[in-house]
Amino acid sequence: MFDLSQFISQYVTKRPTSMFYKDIEANKDALTQKIEGKSVLVIGGAGSIGSSFIKAVLPFKPASLVVVDTNENALAELTRDLRSTKGMYVPKDYIPYPMDFASPVFEKMFRNHGGFDIVGNFSAHKHVRSEKDIYSVEALIQNNILHAKLLLDLLSEFPPEEYFCVSTDKAANPVNIMGASKRIMEDMIFSYSDRFPVKTARFANVAFSNGSLPAGFIARIQKLQPLSAPSDVKRYFVSPEESGQICMLSCVLGENRAIFFPKLKEAQMMTFDVIGTELLKAHGYEVLECDSDEEAIDKALELKNGSNKYPVHYSASDTSGEKAFEEFVTDTETSDMDRFDSLGVITGKLIPDKARIENLFNELDNAFKKESATKEDIVAIMKDYLPNFEHIETGKSLDSKM
Repeated sequence: MFDLSQFISQYVTKRPTSMFYKDIEANKDALTQKIEGKSVLVIGGAGSIGSSFIKAVLPFKPASLVVVDTNENALAELTRDLRSTKGMYVPKDYIPYPMDFASPVFEKMFRNHGGFDIVGNFSAHKHVRSEKDIYSVEALIQNNILHAKLLLDLLSEFPPEEYFCVSTDKAANPVNIMGASKRIMEDMIFSYSDRFPVKTARFANVAFSNGSLPAGFIARIQKLQPLSAPSDVKRYFVSPEESGQICMLSCVLGENRAIFFPKLKEAQMMTFDVIGTELLKAHGYEVLECDSDEEAIDKALELKNGSNKYPVHYSASDTSGEKAFEEFVTDTETSDMDRFDSLGVITGKLIPDKARIENLFNELDNAFKKESATKEDIVAIMKDYLPNFEHIETGKSLDSKM
């Protein structure tokens, strides 16, 4: 029987245990002191990283847990998963809410609770494919930046002890709008750091997370559909468990305005075609390489007749916003590599210029109000704020490929 966690450990992260195990063990007392008996709010908690964060936090026995997510089905599955896991601590005061964190009903709920001790925000557009045109770009920026500001304004009335908002490695020298939005998000949350402690983390791809290409491989295999992947895009990977742990460590142990990242070496990067090939082998297939998506689709028909040769189309990336490699720290940032065993921490971040951020938000808001606004207009506004934002535009979206 195929074991996904074992596959990730053996072929993707190539680690038998979590890379953060030592840091969690070394800081158990501090984690317990800061989490036990506290009220916790997790926004976007039904997603891959949010749910992993919850599972990392619960062993330290918070008094209450409120989970907010727009995906009602995923919330139901999260609850079933927590309730069905042997030894999992679930506080008596556990409430999952299917709602939008930018909605009036969320504000009512939040005010009625009188705020929370620990707040983690995992609600985000995370895919490069979410920037195909002006409409998808507006939705991405609303969620990743503008709506997140509404939350920060609300938190200012009920300051939490800890606030965490997830970032991405793609925020370092961004080449796509998603990464640039997260880099701006970092500045935005830090602009509130004189009101309450704020922390974030940049980390690698989460192996087989919801909506990821590797997760798509599993869905394709289940449907006997061909696999397609870039052969030249290198990525760092962490396991779902590790993704929640790095967020917990950052949220609870991080200093104000700290940015955490995993200590991963360049040699640990992988390409998606390698993962696809190993996954097919684990399912008992031989790989049949094809020269196009169309050829692979035609060859896939033979799978239904019992063929053991699985068609794939691996090719060089030619879509907008794809960075050939990943990085966590820019040349202008300072990092502490000694505090933790498996984590680096970007330090020395100052409170950003609030007036400059407010001006950026006004420019974006005014642009979205114009019927004639284009994706290029938004890129220009963001580039003016982030001079190192070098958007890679090819005119082709991931949605045009398998």
